[in-house]
Amino acid sequence: MIVLRSKQEIEKLRHCGEITAEILEALELILKPGLTTLDLERAALGVIQKRGARSAFKGYHGFPGNICVSINEEIVHGIPGPKKLRDGDIVGIDVGVVKNGYYGDMARTYPVGTVDEEKIRLLNVSREALAKGVAQAFAGNWLHDISHAIEKHAVGAGYSVVKAFVGHGIGTRMHEDPQVPNFGKPRTGPRLRPGMVLAIEPMVNMGTGEVVVLSDGWTAVTKDGRVSAHFEDTIAVTESGPEVLTCLKKNR
Repeated sequence: MIVLRSKQEIEKLRHCGEITAEILEALELILKPGLTTLDLERAALGVIQKRGARSAFKGYHGFPGNICVSINEEIVHGIPGPKKLRDGDIVGIDVGVVKNGYYGDMARTYPVGTVDEEKIRLLNVSREALAKGVAQAFAGNWLHDISHAIEKHAVGAGYSVVKAFVGHGIGTRMHEDPQVPNFGKPRTGPRLRPGMVLAIEPMVNMGTGEVVVLSDGWTAVTKDGRVSAHFEDTIAVTESGPEVLTCLKKNR
């Protein structure tokens, strides 16, 4: 069942989205070679606690971390720990918070130090794919118009999209209906209506779209070992078009 959120509920979701954006801004400022993924988690947790929220990930189906940190060939669900960032890495950081019963979910992938042009191009195309998907989130469009726009842009640039993991509805639970795949045929799926709130999250791989989950039961990596990028925003479908909720208030 797809829940349509009221303006008051969207305001609460917007507040959660602002917190996720604040977390990622803080982490981007400290990113450098030599930091551990646990250092990033501790910094994120400081912002979460300061804002009176809690992590939406910690304990979710047993996940042990407060954020997900995924490096290079790691696609999603990397567990924070002692692994150090190295010059030339790319690192995907996925943050989720809950406050007053509502959720926010956001991800970005960043370069660490000096990164080669091939990786920078992947980051740019993946960021653009997210924007292409968000641009289709108008009332009256179909859900898979979003999916198709993401796939068309990523595949057209020579990359693949991950099909094993998809975006989702979000509201009073982290994952709600509908699923939002990063692939699909236009003019299919549910019609978009004002009040829908969606987490759109392209995962774009330099090589194959196939995925392997490591022995920790969480970390998903590319089957061929090539790098992957992950970008995510939570958006509301409104009568005047899509609104990105996961951004700082000063940027609205």
